[in-house]
Amino acid sequence: MTHNPIRPWRNIDRRVSRKIRVGSVEVGGDAPIAVQSMTNTLTHDAGATIAQIRRMEQAGADIVRVSCPDQASTAALREIVQNVDAPIVADIHFHYKRGVEAADAGAACLRINPGNIGSLARVKEVVAAARANGCSMRIGVNGGSLERHLLEKYGEPCPDAMVESALDHALILDDLGFHEYKISVKASDMFMTVAAYQKLAEATDAPLHLGITEAGGLRTGTVKSAIGMGNLLWAGIGDTIRVSLSADPVEEVKVGYEMLKSLGLRTRGVNIIACPSCARQGFDVISTVEILEKRLAHITEPISLSIIGCVVNGPGEAAMTDLGFTGGGGESGMMYAAGKPDHKVGNATMVEEIVAAVEAKAEKLREARETAGIAAE
Repeated sequence: MTHNPIRPWRNIDRRVSRKIRVGSVEVGGDAPIAVQSMTNTLTHDAGATIAQIRRMEQAGADIVRVSCPDQASTAALREIVQNVDAPIVADIHFHYKRGVEAADAGAACLRINPGNIGSLARVKEVVAAARANGCSMRIGVNGGSLERHLLEKYGEPCPDAMVESALDHALILDDLGFHEYKISVKASDMFMTVAAYQKLAEATDAPLHLGITEAGGLRTGTVKSAIGMGNLLWAGIGDTIRVSLSADPVEEVKVGYEMLKSLGLRTRGVNIIACPSCARQGFDVISTVEILEKRLAHITEPISLSIIGCVVNGPGEAAMTDLGFTGGGGESGMMYAAGKPDHKVGNATMVEEIVAAVEAKAEKLREARETAGIAAE
């Protein structure tokens, strides 16, 4: 993250980790924090899975995970990989053969706990397949499925047990000379999860995949994930994130980006600053913002937009954003550009004019970025 010398309270010093690759996406080191999600289609239905992944890509997913519980799923993986852009992580559960098949089919990463797939010979076979195919791995520890000996040792799932499990699995790969892995230590208990990641961050330089598992539905899961992962991200911990919601996976991607944008860690898309509205509003703020969020969802360039109902806070907020609209006392309000009043706009046409202004700004930013040879967020 670029440090802000004027407003140092906004700075986040990211934990130093080694960098690995998940296909075309770098994870760890100085790479942007990657946003991932997971399909909930039947993987062996390649058509449905591809369609869902494409919707996730449109929302900005950097990486997508698919479950591969059986041979039919890994058989479909090759077609899936060939028809999407995002690198695919294959979640292979406990069967080592699924790992070999997934690596050979083009998976960019395997979600695997090497200590859970049997003998060392089986682990070596999976590692050999990963090496041969340029495939990285994610060690994924879950508080709800810890090893029996750790539960006996600690009495219950706890941060120390989760970290010990993760490091035990990592040691197996390290001993085999395989270091292209990232680690997660997730639990549905937000406190346990945060404590485990804090401890793990001090114990390894491996990239960390953040998540609060089984967080809940769209609203409750978003709140729980934002509190837990937000604390970690603010402390500089985390190299890739997955927001686990009992909702459309596209919503996971959207929430993930909003979380990172709020911390200044990613900048993709329009950031709308809007008031909650009150009796002073000169237009229906809530419905306007709802419409604008949908109409501007296709914008990927970083643009800040303020939508404020009246002149109490409107001019001040507009001064801090690229574009803005502030309601007046009648049937019109003021459009702002680069923080300054630009022209009056009628309430009846403001949505169309705001959308047009944002799209024009996005096009200019895109042209300037491409001229400078800068990659999109």
